[in-house]
Amino acid sequence: MVAHLLRLKLTLLRNGLRRGPMQLVGLAIGGLYALGIVGALVVALVLLRRADPELAHTAVVLGGSAALLGWGIIPVAVAAVDMTLDPARFTTFAVPMRQLLTGLALGGLIGIPGLATGLVSLATVWTFSRGPFATVAALAGAAIGVLSCIVLSKVVTTGTASLASSRRFKDVSAIAFMIPLVLMGPIVAGVGRGVAASTGFLPELAGTLSWTPLGAAWSLGGDVASGRPAAAAIKFLIAVATLAVLAWCWRLLLERALVTPPYAGSGSRKGGKIGLFGLLPATPAGAVTARSLTYWLRDPRYAGSLAVVPLLPILLVFQGSQSGNYGSLAFAAPLAAFLLAWSISADVSYDNTAFALHLATGVRGVADRLGRALACLALALPVVLMFAVGQCFFTGGWAELPGQVGLSLGILFTGLGLSSVVSARYTVAVPLPGDSPFKKPPGNVGQTLAVQFAGMGILGLLVLPEVGLIIAQLVTGNPLFGWINLAVGPILGLALFVTGVRLGGKWLDARGPELLAQLTINR
Repeated sequence: MVAHLLRLKLTLLRNGLRRGPMQLVGLAIGGLYALGIVGALVVALVLLRRADPELAHTAVVLGGSAALLGWGIIPVAVAAVDMTLDPARFTTFAVPMRQLLTGLALGGLIGIPGLATGLVSLATVWTFSRGPFATVAALAGAAIGVLSCIVLSKVVTTGTASLASSRRFKDVSAIAFMIPLVLMGPIVAGVGRGVAASTGFLPELAGTLSWTPLGAAWSLGGDVASGRPAAAAIKFLIAVATLAVLAWCWRLLLERALVTPPYAGSGSRKGGKIGLFGLLPATPAGAVTARSLTYWLRDPRYAGSLAVVPLLPILLVFQGSQSGNYGSLAFAAPLAAFLLAWSISADVSYDNTAFALHLATGVRGVADRLGRALACLALALPVVLMFAVGQCFFTGGWAELPGQVGLSLGILFTGLGLSSVVSARYTVAVPLPGDSPFKKPPGNVGQTLAVQFAGMGILGLLVLPEVGLIIAQLVTGNPLFGWINLAVGPILGLALFVTGVRLGGKWLDARGPELLAQLTINR
């Protein structure tokens, strides 16, 4: 039965790759990325064989503890990524529990994360191959450590199965996982500086972790190589007990999951509450605005943009802290205006087949374009103004505020008008409704890139007057150009906004059925 489960895992993975070339490309990219990281770690561990045993012990214990912790956290953040051997699928099969646990645990090694962890763990055996006893201890620690990682991930995913089946949990976890990816640069730099400034603290931390379930297994080879066999024996018992407790917890959770699988149905809700539809005007444009605002607040594909944009000042402040010059903060408000305005250039594509609702109700194209733009404007305008004022407050350059506001509003209004035209004319391949914001279906990549880059270029040309006034103020130092920009930006931007809404509405009226046909192809 164990061998059958492993063959089933391999068969499911192989069949998944046959769905199309994009799966092969994704696997190749993920494999190359993992191979680079694994290669670097293996080389480092090989070089540590010649280093001081205490240094090698510290590095391996800290790295192994981080790996075990990651295997416990990441499966929750990226719920439902790998469901090829979902325990719920074995509910109707009388598979013996011991064989099921063994098969699922070994199946966790099949895949990029499992193989990468296994290879790096084997490299730690070479690190401590300074004698036969140390080698055997390191091998035992690596085996227990890898199994603990796999079983811990199974405990977490089985225990949170009811959460993982919740749409709200998937949405929140996807957005939460996106934030550290955006802040990866500052996080890595901060950790690097902290490690460099506390090198004397790291051995003490590693020594403490080696007596805990996180690091006990990874410290066996180092303790034996350093002449501490008694400590290694006690830590071996700690590591084995940790694995046994995790396996016991997994067994209990799995038994409960097989008897009472998670229910993903919707609960009963009281009627009569129509949310934003009751607050906005009962007009076609007001209804579209309410619907779009609901998307912005509840759809992770939209909410991801709202979560990322506030991180822009953090990235720019971090960049300024590296160079000592915070002039890059001047880009915060214009960049936020551009990102938020351009985000609705794929609005119709995000609707997917739900766009049929707009066609069936006969809403005019102008009302559709205006409602979507106003929804984005209601969220973007406060953010852009706050960024512009915050930049001047942080740097003390209040003379730049009028020009900053004029440029940012010009980009925002102009971008909304241009996006209203683009989304009424072209569709692009975007994540489908209900999917993760990171999951993009295969589509016409060439057309998507052409539309996006061409639209950005046109937007750059349309805001040249505001950019020219900003440059003139920077070159001459005359604040008058900023005040002129404060008038030119909103006026010119609003004119282009109205033009874009009308032109986009005209195109939408003329080719609505064609857009819907293209959206069904993008599925």
